[in-house]
Amino acid sequence: MKKLYWMGTTAILIILSTLILSKTVPMNRPLMERRFEFTYQTDITDIPSGTERMDIWIPYPTSDENQEISHMEIKSPYQATVTKDPVYGNSMLYIGLDHPPSATASLSMKFQVNRRENLRKINESLSEKKPEAQLGRFLQSDNLMPVDGKIKKLAMEITLEKPTPPARARAIYDYTVANVKYDKSGSGWGRGDILYACDIKKGNCSDFHAMFVGFCRAVGIPAKFEIGFPLPEQRGRGEIGGYHCWAQFYLSLKGWIPVDCSEASKNPSKKEYFFGAHDENRVLFSTGRDIQLEPPQKGKPLNFFIYPYVEVDGKPYEKVSKKFTYADLK
Repeated sequence: MKKLYWMGTTAILIILSTLILSKTVPMNRPLMERRFEFTYQTDITDIPSGTERMDIWIPYPTSDENQEISHMEIKSPYQATVTKDPVYGNSMLYIGLDHPPSATASLSMKFQVNRRENLRKINESLSEKKPEAQLGRFLQSDNLMPVDGKIKKLAMEITLEKPTPPARARAIYDYTVANVKYDKSGSGWGRGDILYACDIKKGNCSDFHAMFVGFCRAVGIPAKFEIGFPLPEQRGRGEIGGYHCWAQFYLSLKGWIPVDCSEASKNPSKKEYFFGAHDENRVLFSTGRDIQLEPPQKGKPLNFFIYPYVEVDGKPYEKVSKKFTYADLK
């Protein structure tokens, strides 16, 4: 815990497909970058009088190969520590408080982000080794994303004539983008429920990527769910309405390959781009699902971890508001 980052037909077809892809997504250009300031505001209200214990966990962004987090400023009326979950290593801001003295609590994080485009195109003809042992968690089921039964059967059908993991991943991507509609009407969407997505075939980014990740895992391709916030392409400043999530799948000869199925669905002209790319208009906060916090929460594992989670006397507390803003930097 620390206080407060024979040259035959097949070969010719491969060359042609590579040329087409290179024309669509140039590989020799510099990666795009974006620098911005991000503010994450949390307000907890109507804390019951007589509360004996309040625990607060807020996702805490960290640096990786695609983003640099700096100039972190935390404003909190109480002492906060940065902890990590035991499975995925997600960082979080934690506050534990006995007998909170006030009915309200306001906390904020303001920090700078230098986000780089993640562009990793692949050749679908590449053979693959078996996944490394440490990737085992990224082959398993999640609570709302089983990878056996109906899901495995459908994933096997989608990838039936695809001989390599890259080709199977592409078939799953194509199926997901073609069959799921970005539509937030009605109920049931937004939970990353793969069975819902397969049956109803609509939803938001979490439903798209539950399908992609679940199908990949079902055919033996490690895949992971990631969540953060999107920024509009146009530079400036403003408020962000909510989260965005995306995915990556793993190839032993290439590493983690980024995909964004929901953005490809909303922007068909960018379908080729988003198989093997994440643009720079985002910031990552956490990875994985069924999250166990640190220290452990009394409630169930979190479906995903992007918003503040609060417990009052060991029970989830919902009078928590949040606001997210950004401002581009020169």
